[in-house]
Amino acid sequence: MSEVAYKNTRFDPEGHPFNEAAKPLAQAVGYTAELSVEPKLAELLRLRVSQVNGCAFCNILHGRSARDNQIPQAKIDDLTSYANSELYTEAEKTALRYCDALTVPNVAEFDRFHQAMTEHFSIEQIKDVAAAVINMHLWTRWKLAQGQTPYFTDTDGAQA
Repeated sequence: MSEVAYKNTRFDPEGHPFNEAAKPLAQAVGYTAELSVEPKLAELLRLRVSQVNGCAFCNILHGRSARDNQIPQAKIDDLTSYANSELYTEAEKTALRYCDALTVPNVAEFDRFHQAMTEHFSIEQIKDVAAAVINMHLWTRWKLAQGQTPYFTDTDGAQA
């Protein structure tokens, strides 16, 4: 069976000060961090940022993490059309709209998205949602810049 591996097509980030400085942020609010929001919601938000930003590495990583967090496959598959779906709760849709507003900002309308969040989430949870989304932006841009590209390998690890 083929496995997915990754290669950097532009540069190797290891040892660069930016890469090293960003690691503590990933530990604080990344996909292994404990946040005040449900882990499943945090993972949906990370996957959504990955989709909108077109990060192949992050799409695969957070798709796998979503499955590991027991998010139903249909919900993962339908994430790009969450606004027109009944698979998501109103709180999830509100958080996903907030995520989209942070991802492709409309500054004039942003307060409306924040106010909607206060109907479902505490300020601490809103801070964690914002931090998780902003952290994903950092990593999707960094992976894009380095050219992190997935490919299939055969059973011996060679590119298939």
